[in-house]
Amino acid sequence: MQSNEIKRILKKYKDVFEALENYDKTRELPFQRKRIDITLSVNTIKKLKILREKTGKPISQLIEEKF
Repeated sequence: MQSNEIKRILKKYKDVFEALENYDKTRELPFQRKRIDITLSVNTIKKLKILREKTGKPISQLIEEKF
C-alpha cells in the first residue's frame, strides 16, 4: 500500500480508529448501552408514559434524547 493511500484511509475513518483506540483503553464502545436504576416521581413517570404513547418511542429513548 502506498503511504498516501494509508493516510487517506486514516483520515476518512478517523472516528472509527479513535473509537477502537478508546475501546483498547476502557473496554467500552461509545454506542454501547448500560442499564441503570433511577428514582423518579410518580408524576414524572405518568408524563413519560403519556409521551411514550404519543411518540411510540421507549421511555429510555425519550430520556436519552433529552441529554
